[in-house]
Amino acid sequence: MSHLKVLFLYPNGKSMTMLPPGLSLLSAVLKREGFVVDLFDTTQYDSLKEDGKKETISHKKVGEDTLQFRPTSKHEKVVVKYTDVFEDFRKKVLSFGPDLIAMSTTENMFNLGIALLKKIKDLKILTLAGGIFPTSSPKLVLSFDEIDIVCKGEGEVALPLLCRKLEKNESYDNVTNLHIKKKNGDIKVNPTGMITMDENPLIDVKLFEESRFYRPMSGRVLRMFPVETHRGCPYKCAFCNSPVTMELYKTEVGTNYLRRKSFENMRKELLFYKNKMKAEYLYFWADTFFSWSQKDLETFAEIYQDINLPFWCQTRPETITKKRIKIIQVMGLDKMSLGVEHGNYEFRKKYVDRPMPNQVVTDAMNLLYNMGVRTTCNNIIGFPYETRKLAFDTIRLNRTFKAMDRTINSFIPFHGTVLRKTTDKLGYTKPDDIQKSLKAGAQYDMPQFKRKEIKGLVRTFNYYCRFPEERWNEIKKAEEDSPDGNKIFEELKKEFMDKYWSKDISFEQAAAENDPHATLPT
Repeated sequence: MSHLKVLFLYPNGKSMTMLPPGLSLLSAVLKREGFVVDLFDTTQYDSLKEDGKKETISHKKVGEDTLQFRPTSKHEKVVVKYTDVFEDFRKKVLSFGPDLIAMSTTENMFNLGIALLKKIKDLKILTLAGGIFPTSSPKLVLSFDEIDIVCKGEGEVALPLLCRKLEKNESYDNVTNLHIKKKNGDIKVNPTGMITMDENPLIDVKLFEESRFYRPMSGRVLRMFPVETHRGCPYKCAFCNSPVTMELYKTEVGTNYLRRKSFENMRKELLFYKNKMKAEYLYFWADTFFSWSQKDLETFAEIYQDINLPFWCQTRPETITKKRIKIIQVMGLDKMSLGVEHGNYEFRKKYVDRPMPNQVVTDAMNLLYNMGVRTTCNNIIGFPYETRKLAFDTIRLNRTFKAMDRTINSFIPFHGTVLRKTTDKLGYTKPDDIQKSLKAGAQYDMPQFKRKEIKGLVRTFNYYCRFPEERWNEIKKAEEDSPDGNKIFEELKKEFMDKYWSKDISFEQAAAENDPHATLPT
């Protein structure tokens, strides 16, 4: 039995509560080989900034203020930690005594991770960083003194091999997927490899505290677990870093990164969640759920008959057909999320790389509505080259269809995306700038579209989408972060919640009252 210890570090913000299947999978892979694994997870700590300092406005509050998150009553199973995250992390490291700290991080949480690692730097523990940000920007991540190794791409082979080398006190210079910082500052770059998904064990969700299994969803709190069906995405959205992973494996491995688990292994995982973990709800961890072929979707639906749990998934408007929706409704579909992102077709096609006509968006959303599917549509404001007028095209497109909820975020130029190259070129960002979380709002000013203006439209977006156009002058006043603007904002918020989020009226009824021509599900 091995005694080598690995401590996973998961820097994450409060209310960003989806369980990451990647960490749970890596834990299972390491435990299968006899290594000792533990986790430090910051998700439940009260209101953290990206640098680990206290803040008064949480991700949850920002979401509720912009009418993206439905208020959820305090639930006995949902835990909030009010102790000092730095002290707790140091205590965890000292008590566990890891030989390796492995941090899984996105760009917006990287600074929090570094702030934590600074607090234990004196302990001189070997530290590895993995995840989409280290994969897309390994040299930038390795420029930080706190990081010794980057895992570029998948870690299921690299991490246990590294641990075996460490256990035997052997050189790990040639471990696949690792970028290793040498003492002289040089970086040893190793080839990229890819695993077969079916070689993996069942994920180790028990790595996380029991309270992390409970997550808010549309005003409810449910015992919820992730199911990874696919890896990769066939689309190339300019704001997303999935395309960089697809290109990485195409170029460096010579194969298609987009793939799925075998149906046999999916069935095992689903039964594990239902029977062993007592799941109440599942979410399918796939960039585009309908990347299935029709035949594969039908086969998956047959497997799911024995599961019979409600679920959430996300896809794109152009993948929606009545036949496909009927199939997953029978399975147990509870809610779908669809990316709209921008409302101007020419702009969306040229700068966002989503060349779907507006009518496709409207038809897909209204089809879902008329079939009784609860939906959330996702939107972004503040793209490079965007103007206030173009942003209102997004608002106007949203007004052409029904949706249960609408999310709106300021554009964030993350590393590894096409649009990050654009913002660097335009001088809005510098190559080494590390972006903050979505709740931080617009990150830069543009000559034609100021940061203040973007923030104002983000916070009033749902008002513009749902209230009559003759009230737009009133809503414009609510864009202002001022005493008068905030007073109007709060009045509109109360009206919005009373009308559209009332517990005494269904979503469909509220929508019909707002639009007498609406067609209700039959």
